[in-house]
Amino acid sequence: MPLPILDAIEQRRSIREFTDQTVDITALHKIIQAGVWAPSGLSNQPWRFVIVTDATTRALLAEQTHYGHIVLAAPALIAVYLEKESMYDAMKDAQSAGACIQNMLLAAEALGLGAVWLGQILKNKGSVGRILDLPANLDLMAVIALGHPSRRDQKSQRKPLAEFIVKEL
Repeated sequence: MPLPILDAIEQRRSIREFTDQTVDITALHKIIQAGVWAPSGLSNQPWRFVIVTDATTRALLAEQTHYGHIVLAAPALIAVYLEKESMYDAMKDAQSAGACIQNMLLAAEALGLGAVWLGQILKNKGSVGRILDLPANLDLMAVIALGHPSRRDQKSQRKPLAEFIVKEL
């Protein structure tokens, strides 16, 4: 039974340690499908995705980030891109990419998988694009590392809600 959305939001954790078990391509497609249901300005849906399960490609991508150990450990990666021709406002499209990625993280949680949003790799987005043999019209937003969690005891806390609310009118 899928988790109710509010439970999934609070229970989701960034998973950085995975088992060796492969991730079914159907699950990866479901995760991307959840991503494409994110809101986008003018419904332009500028997201594009690259699924990476090949160990050699993952090893090359691991060299592009300080978090290469996570990339190497994850049996699957999804690189999230924006297609420049489909964009109409850089800020709004970047926000829609964030919404897309969050949907994907929640879908992974609902499917019993673990995932982590990797952003530090963006400093080498040109190299990532060359490794993936992609055209220059795609702009890397993040790489999501996915797999079956090796453990599920990660803890997290949030500040009290009152610290975030500036004003109620």
